[in-house]
Amino acid sequence: MCGATEGGLSLDGVNVAKEAVIQGQVTRDGEAVGSAYVRLLDRTGEFTAEVPTSATGHFRFFAGEGQWTLRTLAPKADPVDTPVKAAVGSVAEVAVAL
Repeated sequence: MCGATEGGLSLDGVNVAKEAVIQGQVTRDGEAVGSAYVRLLDRTGEFTAEVPTSATGHFRFFAGEGQWTLRTLAPKADPVDTPVKAAVGSVAEVAVAL
């Protein structure tokens, strides 16, 4: 049994009112992908940050407000670009299917 919160990552200790959170899960054929990397690209396509997915395929970024692109890279899969909008006071939940 994994320690992940049902429905996504726990927000315990995160003051969502003061943060713009982008988080989600990477899956392939309905199964979590724990060997992926998710990159955060700004509105011009410039690299800003990268995180590995957890064993349950989850990832999280704290970003500035605005439009972003998540680029997901995983073994045996083409890169997947997903547009996302971040806003202070909300959590942008993203599901990435490879």
